[in-house]
Amino acid sequence: MSHPHNTPAQHCRGPFDLGTSRRAFLRTGLAGFATLSLPGILRLRAQQELQAGETTRSAEKTAVIMVWQPGGLSHIDSYDPKPNAGSEYRGPFGIIPTKVPGLNFTELLPRQAAIADKFTVLRSMRQGAGGHPAGSMQLLSGDPDTRDKPKPRYPDWMTVTNYLRSQAGPRQSPIPPYVGINPPLEYNGPAYLGDAYSPFVVSGDPNLPSFTVPNIGLSDANEVRRLGRRSTLRQNLDTLERAFDQQGELAALDEFETQAMTLLTNPRTKEAFDLSREDPRVRDRYGRNAWGQQLLMARRLVEAGVEVMTTSLSGPLCGRVQNWDDHAVNHHVFDAMKFRAQAYDQAVTALIEDIYERGLDKRVMVVVTGEFGRTPKISYAASTGEGNASAPAGTMQPGRDHWPRAFSNIWAGGGIEAGRFIGATDKRGEDSTERICNAGDFLATIYHHLGIDAARTLIKDFNGRPTPVVDHGKPIPELMG
Repeated sequence: MSHPHNTPAQHCRGPFDLGTSRRAFLRTGLAGFATLSLPGILRLRAQQELQAGETTRSAEKTAVIMVWQPGGLSHIDSYDPKPNAGSEYRGPFGIIPTKVPGLNFTELLPRQAAIADKFTVLRSMRQGAGGHPAGSMQLLSGDPDTRDKPKPRYPDWMTVTNYLRSQAGPRQSPIPPYVGINPPLEYNGPAYLGDAYSPFVVSGDPNLPSFTVPNIGLSDANEVRRLGRRSTLRQNLDTLERAFDQQGELAALDEFETQAMTLLTNPRTKEAFDLSREDPRVRDRYGRNAWGQQLLMARRLVEAGVEVMTTSLSGPLCGRVQNWDDHAVNHHVFDAMKFRAQAYDQAVTALIEDIYERGLDKRVMVVVTGEFGRTPKISYAASTGEGNASAPAGTMQPGRDHWPRAFSNIWAGGGIEAGRFIGATDKRGEDSTERICNAGDFLATIYHHLGIDAARTLIKDFNGRPTPVVDHGKPIPELMG
């Protein structure tokens, strides 16, 4: 792990694949419906009564799509180039103007440069943790601890939002309120809120012809009736003793099974996830690859009523180690940036344009970020393996390491005034110097769009103590719609 105040060239594992956990239970499918419990049935019935002839309230609620760059994007090689820095800092890429006067990107982002009037670049982000776990926890849950931990102490903003909105009563939409398409779950989660508020997870490559989202929208009427009979039987068998449920696992199970029944039996769910319903030209516009189709599905889902949408741009499109963690031991950083740039630039551009063209730009906010940036000073080390964007093992190649002292992210929609850039870094990109924003500001801004007053909202933790959802930071004025 690189310390936030120095730039050693160290190897780290980087963001890793989803491990086994209780969240994996939510991810593996909906076969557990056979054990549907009475509280789940009652909640399901209440939801179904509200669904008839609906024009859903949830469809009108504000929503966020967060596009996550696991490992951290090099700000110098993207949104905050430093062409006048020394050769040991600047990369090889040319600088191009954007549609916003005074705002330049590197040549890797021509599509985003052409629509820069539709989003805002925040160039002065800073947080205090140099490791992937702690950095992710700082940015997504507001945990100020700089130490890497095996699991989060605080719930991330996604599950907090899902929890708080669930308190308003049953949803009218059959679509889950919180969905993750290959989401960033490595270092985040519900913590003391429990797995009932974790996302409905969609895994795999949506661009593959064989891609399916299992166990949604059954079309066989006989199968739907069979499940209905099974749920009635389950009511008569529900003899579980709730007093022994010390960890709240049964509540999570109830929520999961209620969601399972709705997903299985409501045809609207299958339609929302079905990319084949999109015009082929729209699919082409996003890019016929995993990232393009992930972001297209994200747009479809927020239109259908999803309120919290997360997706990670990871996997083979990133290069050999399948993330943005461009240490020299992992990737040739400049080859890696070129390798992933076209798919990234195209998919994000299409999403932002679509949000505006479809009239979603007030209700839906798009945030594109990683947990930190990469070191402005280029490091060199021997590759640990040959592959996309990496030379044969033992070959010296350039890299950039972890850098939380300064990084960039982009914001679109949410009713904000677009076509601007906020903040600045010094001449080498080492430190945020103007309009410095921290993780608390980042979170408070997202919560503000979602109608949550982060400064005053308290949730009880494991010990029953009222705990602020964020105890520091304020919404960034330029990003408040």
